[in-house]
This record gives sequence, structure tokens and C-alpha cells, in this order.
Amino acid sequence: MLNYQKDSRNSVSDVEKTEHKIAIVLPCYNEAEVLPETYSRLCPVVDELKRLGVEASLVFVDDGSRDDTWQLIAQFASADDRVSGIKLSRNVGHQRCLWAGLAETVDKFDAAITIDADLQDDERTIADMVKAYADGCDIVYGIRRKRETDSFFKRWSAKLFYSLMRKADGDILDNHADYRLMSNRAVKALLNYPERNLFLRGIVRKIGFREGFVYYDRKSREMGQSKYPLSKMLHLSFDGITSFSVAPLHFITFVGVVMTVVSFLAIVWAVYEYFDDHTIEGWTSTLVSLWFIGGVVTTAIGIIGTYIGKIYTEVKRRPHYFVESFLNL
Repeated sequence: MLNYQKDSRNSVSDVEKTEHKIAIVLPCYNEAEVLPETYSRLCPVVDELKRLGVEASLVFVDDGSRDDTWQLIAQFASADDRVSGIKLSRNVGHQRCLWAGLAETVDKFDAAITIDADLQDDERTIADMVKAYADGCDIVYGIRRKRETDSFFKRWSAKLFYSLMRKADGDILDNHADYRLMSNRAVKALLNYPERNLFLRGIVRKIGFREGFVYYDRKSREMGQSKYPLSKMLHLSFDGITSFSVAPLHFITFVGVVMTVVSFLAIVWAVYEYFDDHTIEGWTSTLVSLWFIGGVVTTAIGIIGTYIGKIYTEVKRRPHYFVESFLNL
């Protein structure tokens, strides 16, 4: 593994000259408010990489947006041949949108960099990613050094999520979302994974090719609204844990064993009290026990049902997405 800890303010002039074609893939969902700023900030990066011998292109993937996102992408593409667009037929979600961008560019570029269109992940570290790739890394992860722009709840929930994921699956990286560079062969390896329940930051680490890391400070979102409210964050977290580990099933098995032992001790105690001529008065303890047991059983059924639902989704083998149209690709 290589560890690139350059400051995100370093110039892209530090990148060694190569002759590679690189796609910068940006998933977009209702990002019309931020796209002009995104485009203006990425163009200098593309220009500088071009002067250094790296042919970079911006590939915007419209995930069924309801605003003017696709119209803006079309404007960029008509005025700049370095810009490409992929319009999906409907909204399929962030992970599948990323998958679509990688799948549709894999045969046209030597490597792909995925970064969210809001550019909270610092685009200036793209140069460091390209340098790590030129030095032989197949996968280069962008790692957040600080999350000071996030709310206290978001920082706390993220810390809890990564802690749970490490216990469920040791390969997860702290403070890494989906900002990464992948070589052509790494993308092809990723596309060989057949699952429909996608959690890319977990799957990518399973590939096993040479890795590198770049570090940056996460920026605040300047315009628009986050596309990951609490409900989606919770869904992604639960989906990630259940997609990569059977730890929840082991946990409910453990709880079931503990409850059995406690119940056995309670029976022994009740029999002893009976023969000692003590009468158990009231129904409080009985009701509390019933409610507790009922809650645990219901939770266990829900967790098992989640895994069954994932099996149901997998066996149907439905496509991840359909492309409605392409621009400059």
C-alpha cells in the first residue's frame, strides 16, 4: 500500500507526466444549482492534467433528475468536448448511478475517478490520485482528515457507522465515502461482482489490487441541499452492514441464548418460591417479560426478513440501470 499524505493545496504540477486517459465520473441528482460551479472548478484541473500529458474528461451521470441538471450537462457538452453526459432512464440511487458511470466508461478510459457533484470532497487532490496511479496503484482512496463542516450528529453517526462496519467487516476504511480512483483493470474486476445490493465502498476493498491513499479536509456544501438526509444515511448504513456481514444474525442468536438462560433461571426461582410458600403477586413482571421477549422476537424476525429480502432481490437478477441517452461518449 502507498500512502500519499500531500496537502490538498498542492499544485497539480506535482503530478508526473503520463499518457493516460482518465474519466472523472460525477453522479448527479437534482444538482442544477451547483453544476455551474462544479464545472468551473473542475475545468482548471482538467486543463492542468492535459498540459502534463494526462487526458482527463468530465463524465456527468444524471440519475433521473427532476430539475435542469440534464439541460446544463447538455450545455456543457455542446461547448466543451471534454465533457460527456449519461442520462439514466430513472432514478436508481447513488450507488447504482456510480456503477453506471464506471460501467459505461470502462472501455474508453485507462482509469476513472468518482467524486460527488457537490465537490465537498476536495477536487484538488485529484492530482495526487493520478500521481499514485502513475506510481502503480490500481485503487487510490480519498480519506477525509477532518469532518468539521458536518454537524455534530453527522460526525457522531458516521463514527458509530464505521465502528460497527469494522466489527462486521474489517476491510472498511474510516472516513472514506466514494471519492476514489480506480484503474481500468480494477473497474473491470468490480464489474464482475454480481450482487444487486450495492455498497461500493465495501466491495472495492475486496478487489485486493495495489492501494494508495490521499488525505483532504472535507468542505462545506456551498449551494443546494444534501441528497443524503438521515433516512437515506440510515438505509445506506443498514444496507452496508447486512450486505457484508452475517453479524446481525449471530447477534440475535446470542441474544436468544442469553434469554433462554435467563428464562431457565427464572423458572428455577419460581419453583423454589412455590415450594417455599411464597406467592408471586401481580402481573407486572409477567407483562414486562412478555413485552421484552416479544420485542426481541420481532426484531429477530425483522433482521432475518431483511436477509431474505436481499436474497429475493439477488435471485431476480434485475439490471442495475438503463441509459436513456449519451452525450460525447
